[in-house]
Amino acid sequence: MNYNYNQILHYLQHKGQEKYGSQFYIRKTDVPLILQLLYYFTNNEEKAKEHNIDLNKGLMLSGPIGCGKTTLLELMKLIAVPEKKYFFTTAREVSFEFIQDGYEVIQRYSKGIPGLHTKRNFAFDDLGTERNLKYYGNECNIMAEILLSRYELFIAHKFVTHITTNLSATELEDYYGNRVRSRLRNMCNLIFFDKEAVDKR
Repeated sequence: MNYNYNQILHYLQHKGQEKYGSQFYIRKTDVPLILQLLYYFTNNEEKAKEHNIDLNKGLMLSGPIGCGKTTLLELMKLIAVPEKKYFFTTAREVSFEFIQDGYEVIQRYSKGIPGLHTKRNFAFDDLGTERNLKYYGNECNIMAEILLSRYELFIAHKFVTHITTNLSATELEDYYGNRVRSRLRNMCNLIFFDKEAVDKR
């Protein structure tokens, strides 16, 4: 399909103002990055190839605190084509679910639960804001376990995982280990805001 991306940008600004208030607007400096997201979520093969985006992988949206990562990933749900639809949650929320429900949370965010999380694609916001938690005395880095399971599903079934994070590649490795960092590199396209990006909050 042919998409009018300027029109989509206006639509997203309108929806952003509805959701976040009249102060929301799309900055010109962010348009190139947002267009990459739009090419991905509309499955534009030509534009994705032009920007070295693998449509079979997920996205890791990285950047400093307050640059708009969460907002953009929330808004992308509005324009994603059916095969790109995803369930959106936060890493902190997953960690709270682990405290309550234990290790079944890994299954929940790997294969999903009929009637609860039926989409095969997941987006985890703010990776790195959760903490290692204990369930009946056993400590677990719950997001590391989920990401490793998601990688296996990506290889076997092309299930896609999206992530937003404030962490650098080195910080991700320090927090989750080299194995998780390596898997993330294989299963996600990296799209990043400039480290000097303005805080929009």
